[in-house]
Amino acid sequence: MDLIALTLIVAVVWAALAVRETIMLLAEPGRKVESSGDSLAEELGNTGDAASNVPFVGGVLKKPLEAAADASSGFADAGVSFQEAVSQVANVTTTILITVPVLFVLLLWLPPRLLWIRRSATLRTLVDAPGGADLLALRALTGPPGALAKLPAPLGGWADAWRNGDEKAIADLSAVALRRAGLRP
Repeated sequence: MDLIALTLIVAVVWAALAVRETIMLLAEPGRKVESSGDSLAEELGNTGDAASNVPFVGGVLKKPLEAAADASSGFADAGVSFQEAVSQVANVTTTILITVPVLFVLLLWLPPRLLWIRRSATLRTLVDAPGGADLLALRALTGPPGALAKLPAPLGGWADAWRNGDEKAIADLSAVALRRAGLRP
């Protein structure tokens, strides 16, 4: 069960990151607008500088070219804003795609896992306590008989052996109870 939960979480994270990469592809037009706007602003700025050298009308020619360069910078800024918006959408989507399924898996997996940990700690404490092996043997005797059928029964049966305090039978029955709980004897 632990491996299944871990596999599901890894798969969810991997899928969410793949979705994020796909969404980030949408930012490419923004990068192109930014690059084009920057290039155009630079060229118009250079042209304005060159136009300012024209005698008598250089200043008049430079002003509209500077205004066009400023407008081109606005295009570049719009491209940057678009990329940031796409990045925010990608981040929010990725967060939701990871958080919701992982919480769902944890809510289904964690409570039974914590309960098993608590029960197994109790059983481990019981094994080391005086008379604990007897209680575990009794638990094995009163549980489903499938595991007992696989073991060679002592003379007189498992219940008689337990009642008579047969150490080997008690140890075998305790091992069955621990294995049934998912613990090693």
